[in-house]
Amino acid sequence: MKVVPLRLTPGAKQSLQRAAAAAQRSVTDFVLESALASAAETLADRQNFQLVPERWEAFVSALVAPPQAHPRLARLLQEPSVIEVGVAAKPTAGGAG
Repeated sequence: MKVVPLRLTPGAKQSLQRAAAAAQRSVTDFVLESALASAAETLADRQNFQLVPERWEAFVSALVAPPQAHPRLARLLQEPSVIEVGVAAKPTAGGAG
């Protein structure tokens, strides 16, 4: 086993001690179980997901389908951004303005 040191404020330490006591666990067990549950929740949607067969087929079809044309988006991406417009509108440092 490895030790993982934690820096806690006195209030945080007291909260963990009170919660661990309420759960009838040691602080170490309480913190470890809580951290592992949070890690599993955080990673769950990044590792796998489940779909009913009909939804899976729709998902796979969307992945393999050729990309759709979006003319309005293409036009938008051809226009200068607000940052580019703002830079073009500002006078140069050495110029009259």
